[in-house]
Amino acid sequence: MRSPPTSPRAGRTRSASTGRATWENAVVAEFRDRRDAGERLAARLTSYRNESPVVVGLPRGGVVVAAAVAEALHAPLDVIVVRKLGVPSQPELGMGAVGEGGVIVRTQPVIDAAHVPPEQFDVVVAREREEVTRRAERFRGDRAPVSLAGRTVIVVDDGIATGGTARAALEVVRAQGAERVVLAVPVAPPETLRDLESVADDVVCLDAPQWFQAVGLHYTDFTQTTDQEVVDLLQYGPGPNGD
Repeated sequence: MRSPPTSPRAGRTRSASTGRATWENAVVAEFRDRRDAGERLAARLTSYRNESPVVVGLPRGGVVVAAAVAEALHAPLDVIVVRKLGVPSQPELGMGAVGEGGVIVRTQPVIDAAHVPPEQFDVVVAREREEVTRRAERFRGDRAPVSLAGRTVIVVDDGIATGGTARAALEVVRAQGAERVVLAVPVAPPETLRDLESVADDVVCLDAPQWFQAVGLHYTDFTQTTDQEVVDLLQYGPGPNGD
């Protein structure tokens, strides 16, 4: 196992009690695997246990991290399936997102700047909705999604680079009626965290390296998570009441 770097790095977290962002200098975090990352992340989220939160993971690797968080917080575990809506001429540029339950999030400034007509927007929505439905059915099967309405919802991924998918997930969770939205990740670049603070009530990140390269470099074992692993975690993980 390679030794973790020893140079100090700035880790950005936000206080769960005050909601204020704070910086911390820490040795670079290196996680054994996603389970280890989830357990360490859960230790920073214990203040939420009394809020009866729902923990949702972004597929696929984020669900493994989320499962460890949900177990520690005695919270229900679910998957958050979202799809970014890419501008037709620039698919990497997000003009919104879609999620389960017919949720559509529009990023109107991007739609206007890219001159996307309503009919083209609707075509992209229809295509991505089909993919959301397919993935949700694959991961969750016949089990109904956990209701997020009026709940504190902790959105978990195994790491963030550009933040496009995480932003979409946060916006969809908000649109599904969550009262408080928390983003929790093991590692992400500080500039991405700053951007996501605008759509989350609280941001918790264990390591925010100034010279971020890739999420996988912060894990000893970053083996790709399979669909079946996600299915198994959702089936046998914490139940609707965290049991």
